Formats: sequence, structure tokens, C-alpha cells
Amino acid sequence: MSFINYASREINCKIVYYGPGLCGKTTNLQFVYQKTAPDAKGKMISLATETERTLFFDFLPLALGEIRGFKTRFHLYTVPGQVFYDASRKLILKGVDGVVFVADSQEERMDANVESVENLRINLIEQGYDLDKIPYVVQYNKRDLPNILSVEELRRELNPTNVPEFEACATTGEGVFETLKAVAKLILFDLKKGK
Repeated sequence: MSFINYASREINCKIVYYGPGLCGKTTNLQFVYQKTAPDAKGKMISLATETERTLFFDFLPLALGEIRGFKTRFHLYTVPGQVFYDASRKLILKGVDGVVFVADSQEERMDANVESVENLRINLIEQGYDLDKIPYVVQYNKRDLPNILSVEELRRELNPTNVPEFEACATTGEGVFETLKAVAKLILFDLKKGK
């Protein structure tokens, strides 16, 4: 649910990085933040309690153009990975415009990935969204590790609807901006359609 600021002539869009604990959501955001020009981004905020952490920042990409004379500002959020922080996850999904599901490619993390994507679908329904109808991309992270599943195996379990998907290694930045650009383009397409 984009927010339009008429004074600054900006459309504000919310992108949420969702996935199991330690899958690379925070690493994705930190990489994007480090590589974004200082004058195009706000401060990175870390909301940390003694048991969980949520990161967010906003940025104004210059290359994506305007919609009816308005610039688009993206607000990037991570959710706490562990399922027992479900209340925080639901709150962060409120008003979401697009979702990046970050999957951990390691074989032993497949159950956590499946549980997390099911949790995402349920939490979106509770907020009045349908995962099959909002801008959504999947990132297969940690492709640099030795004990990973094939993309085909990951796709079969995590991406049955064939949304855009990307292989990534968030620690090096490989696939990070490609993932972000894909979800941003889907959001802009929805905005231009007037959703």
C-alpha cells in the first residue's frame, strides 16, 4: 500500500525481506545500504530488543524514473527470522508493496525455508494480501557454500508459481541488486497499472 507524499512529490513503497533465521536478510540490506550513494539514502535504523532485530532504511534510486511526475522512494525492511517472533513479522508486513523471500540454500535449512514461506503466506492473508497477487521474488542465498541444494530442488519446494528467482551470495553482493531491482520493477509496474 504505497504512501504518496504530495509535498515532496514522492511515492513511498515498502519492500520486506522475509525468510528463516540467519538466511541473509540483514546481509542483503547491509550490502544495498553500503553501495547506495549517501545523498540517495536515509539512515539505517536497527530496532533491537534483547531477543530480536529489525533493520530498515529508505532510499531514492535515481535510475528508476518517475511515475506521473513523482519520484519513487523505497523503504527496505527485514523481519526477525525466528518463527516465534510472529507478531513482529505481521506488524512489519502491514502496508507492504513487495516481498523478497530469502531462502538459505543449505540442505539442512530446507525445512526452515518451507516453514518460513508458509508463514509468509499465512501472515499476508491475515493482512489482506495474497502472495500470488503482490510483487514477489525469491532469492536463493548462500550459493557459495559446499552443502547446497540445486536450484531445481529449491524451486520445487519454494517457488512452485515460478516468480522471478535469483541465485545470490549476499556476503559478496552477488545477486543482491538483481533481486532488489526485480521486486522494485514489479512494484512500479503495479503502480503504473494503478493498483
